[in-house]
Amino acid sequence: MSRPKLRHRATTAKAMSNTGTPVLLSLGSNVGDSVSNILAAIDALQTQGAVANVTLSRWYRTEPVGYADQPMFVNVAVAATTVLPAVELVQACKHVERFVGRTLTERWRQREIDVDVILVGDVIVNDGDVCVPHPRMHERMFVLQPSNDVAPTMIHPGLGKSVQQLMNDCADSAAVECFDPNTA
Repeated sequence: MSRPKLRHRATTAKAMSNTGTPVLLSLGSNVGDSVSNILAAIDALQTQGAVANVTLSRWYRTEPVGYADQPMFVNVAVAATTVLPAVELVQACKHVERFVGRTLTERWRQREIDVDVILVGDVIVNDGDVCVPHPRMHERMFVLQPSNDVAPTMIHPGLGKSVQQLMNDCADSAAVECFDPNTA
């Protein structure tokens, strides 16, 4: 089965629709058809009404974090809007992970799909189970590089820096390489 041709659309969070709260998501996969897994997750998030006005970053191959003895990841970022509170958006993302086929594995091991909520407007939540902004986003180039494609001016409410500033300050030297999924 062939995949539809994919297009990269880049806008800033500011340019998104004014309906709903701007959100930034990071999606990754390194099991099975990673591109299809990510596309299925994005489609499910839109279909269930968790996000709208989706803008997809370029596609990246990235080194795994934690355990090097696993396949490279495919990562993208999604800038969108949501009408859900941050906690409900995180729950919706976890539901979509199960829907796409994520199985439970040890932390930082390979996975069919990972959907992380990175930013939700200027919201800060830290209730133990849910942390928004994502607590390690500023340390991970595989999150920041794709996020910079679609939301460079979006501000981390706790650090007071834009995604682009966080990317410029990031000391992570792991490989993050852009690729075209239509030719991969």
